[in-house]
Amino acid sequence: MIQHKGYKFRIYPNKVQTVILSQFFGCCRFVYNRCLSYRKEVYASEKRNTSQYECMRLVTALRHDPEFVWLASCDSMALQEAVKDLNKAFVNFFEKRSGYPKFYKKLSDQSYRTRNQSGGIRIEGNHIVLPKLGAIKAKISRLPEGRILNAAVSKTSTGKYFVSLCCEENIVLKPNAGGRIALDLGIKDLYVDSNGYKEPNPKHLAKYEKRLRREQRSVSRMIEANIAGYAKDRKPIWKRPLSECSNIQKQKRKVALIHEKIYNCRTDSLHKASSKLVNENQVIALETLNVKGMVRNHHLAKAISDVSWSRFTTMLEYKAFEHGCTILRVPTFYPSSQTCSSCGHKNPKVRDLKVRRWICPECGVVHDRDENAAKNILAEALAMQTA
Repeated sequence: MIQHKGYKFRIYPNKVQTVILSQFFGCCRFVYNRCLSYRKEVYASEKRNTSQYECMRLVTALRHDPEFVWLASCDSMALQEAVKDLNKAFVNFFEKRSGYPKFYKKLSDQSYRTRNQSGGIRIEGNHIVLPKLGAIKAKISRLPEGRILNAAVSKTSTGKYFVSLCCEENIVLKPNAGGRIALDLGIKDLYVDSNGYKEPNPKHLAKYEKRLRREQRSVSRMIEANIAGYAKDRKPIWKRPLSECSNIQKQKRKVALIHEKIYNCRTDSLHKASSKLVNENQVIALETLNVKGMVRNHHLAKAISDVSWSRFTTMLEYKAFEHGCTILRVPTFYPSSQTCSSCGHKNPKVRDLKVRRWICPECGVVHDRDENAAKNILAEALAMQTA
């Protein structure tokens, strides 16, 4: 079974390679912003959409323009991929999957993508070879088994460099224990399964929130001290550009390091929980949750974002594919918490989230709210599968 698989490695470029990478990031950002500006101008004057290939021709003309001769030093495939990214952003906008494309900023996370042609991207020992960069020292955790299609190089806001390799591989299904289980996702616990096991929610954001608040306040005070006044439209008048304020940039990196720590801890716990489930079960049933709508509740938005249900289910789906598992989903409005898993009686009083344990008025069985919901999700998912 041929599938695309990604591998992400941390790389350690030397001083010369760091300068070249900064140039590549800047060139790709310039091409993306220039093409976006060109498309906006064409639509404003001619009322027509610009094609991807028209933007490609614009980039070719810029590379031969003496004013932009520095674009010729960049990997040409990286510039083409920047145009493709812009075209994809417009496709997502027209199909109402995202907002209108925005201009890239210099101070945000930086990245570029390039294709593998004639073995230009390869792994040699503990180095990764990239076009126009040569061999870059890398931390190779495992070797890709298939053909490398492309590579995406990125620099985080904390100053670390990573490369993601997209490979075409023949996937061999991994074994699993053959169990059947359903999950009721929650906030107090990451999930409660139909067997009664409760996976605790580590709450990583709450753990580091005090440190994060202190460092963010320090950034705010520094920025406020750099404001000489405000214009009539309430725009700040800066004493110096923020990019020239080294202390502010140092403090921003401290904030970014805390966010990175939270992200890494959350990713690690989600990987462990999802791997355990796909190794032990053949069938995993889930409830379809409207997470985007749920985070609009300002009382629960922070807790829902911290537990990261969407990312957890995404991990389950791609790991289930590798293990030959089946992911079943029940509809969003299925009353799993209100229905008695023993007799099927529906108790509307359980709609109140404060009710954590309840007794069925029909059969008298005592239910834990989340465990009962997980049992109902499993029964409903299996019934839908056989229907």
